[in-house]
Amino acid sequence: MRKFRLVVAGMTLALCAIVATTALAQPHTRAAGPFQIALSNSFIGNKWRIEMENDFKSACGMEPYKTQVQCSVYNSGNDVSKQTQQISNLISQGVGAILVDAASGTGLNGIISQACARGIVVVAYDNLVTAPCAIKINGSQYAYGQQDAQYIVDKLKGKGNVIMVTGVAGTQADTDRNNGAADVFKKYPNIKVVAKYTGMWDSATAQRNTAQQLPSLPKIDGVWSSGGTDGILKAILASGRPMPTVVGGEGENGYRRFLIGYHGKKLQYGLSLGQPPFNVVVALEVARAVLSKSHAAPKGTVWLPFPQTTEKTTKLGVNVFDNVPDSFFDAFTDSGPNAIVKICVQGALTGKACPGTLKVNVPWDYQPAGAK
Repeated sequence: MRKFRLVVAGMTLALCAIVATTALAQPHTRAAGPFQIALSNSFIGNKWRIEMENDFKSACGMEPYKTQVQCSVYNSGNDVSKQTQQISNLISQGVGAILVDAASGTGLNGIISQACARGIVVVAYDNLVTAPCAIKINGSQYAYGQQDAQYIVDKLKGKGNVIMVTGVAGTQADTDRNNGAADVFKKYPNIKVVAKYTGMWDSATAQRNTAQQLPSLPKIDGVWSSGGTDGILKAILASGRPMPTVVGGEGENGYRRFLIGYHGKKLQYGLSLGQPPFNVVVALEVARAVLSKSHAAPKGTVWLPFPQTTEKTTKLGVNVFDNVPDSFFDAFTDSGPNAIVKICVQGALTGKACPGTLKVNVPWDYQPAGAK
């Protein structure tokens, strides 16, 4: 009898162990009700990231997200280890989805794979990851680099001195943009890249670093900018140098003001491609759609077109403004009858909800030429 009891007890313990192990391996079971969607942002050290988070907070305060989603925001100071730990904590909390603007294209792949294994929807945007299970949303950063570079080459007729002001090193977006530009410039032996340095996608940093570089540089004919474009031009203006013939840059309000005339100067040629801060709102909608089963998880990247303008198409009050800071990114919202999303200026500036219901038209089937 004692032997039988020991056998039964042993079987019971073994069964409990199996059940416990199986439970740990299962995805989180989430209660009915609002979806918990967390934003894991790697870097908050420039105006674009602040604006992006404000777009997210504004959207979360508007219907249908106000009712259907519980939002949270985490920043990791561009620290891969810290962002990994934050995502690990979110996995433990059993959130429904994590939106990731990554500190590294590869460094988060392990923890993201763990999140996917637990049934959490992971949506990477802006600075993407290479983890196969993550849904990816972005404009083609490689194409950004190409477009700005080719515009510069065309306006300079294949000959001139160019400076390259890059973004946050180590991020996938910075790598892709730089590679896109380099692949264009190397085709033209008379285009000389006379300086390449970081502006950290920040106007003040780009202005300071450009001012430090200028004394050692020859005449500058063209500027290729991954961000902080207005700061670069202000540094050139303050140095007493002539303005460059052509600029291929981002969507900063100050840069676009130089396209229509600013501080007594107007650029001869300029292309402004805006990486839209509202891509986080598209990521939010994709996560909501997948969690609610109103749309299947996309198999490929959801590509977003870059809002863009030139010296010929920039118009005050339409795609450039006189009542916002120069470092403000004018691509905070889309415009026109086919707009992806429309966010009010105050939403982008403060994170407060805009009036009315927010409609997000996800371009599920858009495919840009040469996308990488």
